Amino acid sequence: MKKQVIFFLFLLLSVCSFAQPAPKPFGAVPTPRQLKWHQTDVYGLIHFTPTTFENKEWGYGDADPKIFNPTQFDAEKIVGAMKAGGLKAVILVAKHHDGFALWPTKTTTYNISLSPFRNGKGDMVKEFEQACRKLNMKFGVYCSPWDRNNPLYGTEAYVDIYRNQLRELYSNYGELFMSWHDGANGGDGYYGGARTTKKIDRSTYYGWDTTWAITRKMQPNANIFSDIGWDVRWVGNERGFAAETSWATFTPVPAEGESKTVPGQLDDKQNPFGTRNGNNWVPAECDVPLRKGWFYHPDEKDKVKSPEQLFDLYLKSVGRGAALDLGIAPNPLGLLAEEDIASLKGFGIIVDESFKYNLAATATLTSKETRGKNFDLKKLVDGSTDTYWASGDDFHRPAIEFSWKENIRFDLIRLREFIPLGQRIESFQVEVFENNQWKKIAEATSVGAARIIYFNNPVTANRVRLKVNASPVCVTLSEIGFYKKSDL
Repeated sequence: MKKQVIFFLFLLLSVCSFAQPAPKPFGAVPTPRQLKWHQTDVYGLIHFTPTTFENKEWGYGDADPKIFNPTQFDAEKIVGAMKAGGLKAVILVAKHHDGFALWPTKTTTYNISLSPFRNGKGDMVKEFEQACRKLNMKFGVYCSPWDRNNPLYGTEAYVDIYRNQLRELYSNYGELFMSWHDGANGGDGYYGGARTTKKIDRSTYYGWDTTWAITRKMQPNANIFSDIGWDVRWVGNERGFAAETSWATFTPVPAEGESKTVPGQLDDKQNPFGTRNGNNWVPAECDVPLRKGWFYHPDEKDKVKSPEQLFDLYLKSVGRGAALDLGIAPNPLGLLAEEDIASLKGFGIIVDESFKYNLAATATLTSKETRGKNFDLKKLVDGSTDTYWASGDDFHRPAIEFSWKENIRFDLIRLREFIPLGQRIESFQVEVFENNQWKKIAEATSVGAARIIYFNNPVTANRVRLKVNASPVCVTLSEIGFYKKSDL
């Protein structure tokens, strides 16, 4: 009996010595809906209204609905081309600033039912939503708060109309991954024939706390995007990239001359960077049109971004912990132009082929600062973002070595922190063992959901070391990968 007790005590001590507790969260952390947004990483924003048929960028609100007649419209072909480009979700501009609604709304007569599309029986929001469900793409909507057609814009009655438009969109098109909003509010317009300028106080007019409470109640899994952030913030430019140092945590500050932060009045000097140790987890979205503008223009055939240009934007958005929102513009036929389709397809091939094989999966991994067997180094190369390696609580500057029997050749390194526990790493470097000594080949700052380092000239080595140079707490990483970029 005594021997049995001693044996069980030994077994218990052995288990306790290996089963160290998980690290505690650090700072602001993402919500479940934000975690799903991070997994989406590349998606598209579709602009297609009477403005397309006017060959304009912004509609004035006076276009005759009868010009909206895309005779070859095929939502599945458009969404399919986006999926081939590696996009994982679609945001449809259900109503732009011109006020024309792409669904048969009860809130305004200026909607798709007045057009020849589907003989006045069409619902383009529904067709895009169904195409997304069929092709396993997430779906979201943008309904512009500014309405250059509605004569009630600028009055309290219009705010009720706008909220009812959101209620219709939230009620009739299934679960949405995002409710997208921008900061364009108030100015000149048609306004039912008044042809005047209407200005509003953006800090109070829409009552955003009340308006977005509708989103939270009716679409609890939808991330709210706005320029100063709610769930997702605007990166502060329409060129498609975040800052070299990009924090997912954020505390918005008032724009110059303002007393408080409100949508439409962001501090664009802060948004690209975020806020280290910010109050909330509000990662950045990097939006940029595939073409020169957000709407289709026939004379911009040669202005479509190439697959290589898109991959460069991918590195500077997704590769900096943000997401890439690519503007997609159908032509008047209701299809994507061939040059758009070709560019998307090429971009999708480059991303897919470049990150298909993680060369680290064949390496031997070692570290002196690991936390224990529940957080071992194999978690870095298991292909899952749900598992992670962690250093011990006392190790804020760990090093991890990768070694291979033969040289490997790579030009991409991707790191992912285990963001459910926060954004921890503040700087790190990568070294290769060369001529019997370690040589630094790259260094960077923030990591977060992803940090991708690209080398213009491929690196050849059989020993590589990652060293964390600064972190306020222990480190958690769900992936370290070495890859070779694919040429189209």
